[in-house]
Amino acid sequence: MYYGNIKEFDVANGEGVRITLFVSGCTNHCEGCFQPATWDFRYGQPYTDETEERIIRFLDRPLTDGLTLLGGEPMEPDNQRELVRLARRLKREHPDKTIWCFTGFIYERDLLPGQRRHTEVTDEFLSLIDVLVDGPFILQQRNLALTFRGSENQRVLDMQKTLREGKPVLYLE
Repeated sequence: MYYGNIKEFDVANGEGVRITLFVSGCTNHCEGCFQPATWDFRYGQPYTDETEERIIRFLDRPLTDGLTLLGGEPMEPDNQRELVRLARRLKREHPDKTIWCFTGFIYERDLLPGQRRHTEVTDEFLSLIDVLVDGPFILQQRNLALTFRGSENQRVLDMQKTLREGKPVLYLE
């Protein structure tokens, strides 16, 4: 896996002060995407054990509320396989920190068993995510007044309640 950027202090991509990892690789290619360079799976730098250590060190700070994963596309199969390791470690070492994940895929259409982006690690990965912002960015539905999303079709899901109830549960209206 490659990544384009790591922000140490991000207040725009989830609640509180967050560490944000922008992974590389995306097959959605949304018109109007704010990060089209990250569509390339080899954009940026290789994600290494040292990268993971750096992220965990940032999360050690008491003022940091959690980790946000965006892209590119965190839910691309190869990215899921790497990110589930990071999510496992974060929940083990910092159970009080939250994980937010932004995906252009739609939870019930793309990420459930038998769907096009479901892998052997998807269920575990989703179980470690607190908030999932799902849905492709649609330029014609762009709305800058929305909280934590760019177009009106996107949803901010409470992933833990969604998994418990077996249906999408909104975190934010």
